[in-house]
Amino acid sequence: MMKQLLTVLVLGLSALSLTAAMAHGGAQARHGGVVATASDLGFELVSTPEGVALYVEDHGKPLAPTGLKGKLTVLNGADKSEAALVVAGDKLEAKGLKLAKGAKVVAVLVTPAAKAITVRFTVK
Repeated sequence: MMKQLLTVLVLGLSALSLTAAMAHGGAQARHGGVVATASDLGFELVSTPEGVALYVEDHGKPLAPTGLKGKLTVLNGADKSEAALVVAGDKLEAKGLKLAKGAKVVAVLVTPAAKAITVRFTVK
């Protein structure tokens, strides 16, 4: 009985010590897209007439994507499309892709230091 009471007490205290994981507060869409966080960075996925743009932020400040590379995969039901992400000024671009409402999007990036970052989005 004492062991059970101690277990409940320890579990209760550990639950009280948990805090919500908020990645630098709630990220806001600055370009009208969908926002996600990964590896302590903010990412905004935006549909463009040419395809898709991906903006990167560090602690709410725009981060130049110099040296980042990767690919974007769009899953829309049973349809799958992919395109390379390339640096285009202050963002990364994947040309030729279309974002439909409800589509799942996965961006796989590699930093200049060879660190892999995976970011997942659901298009609204």
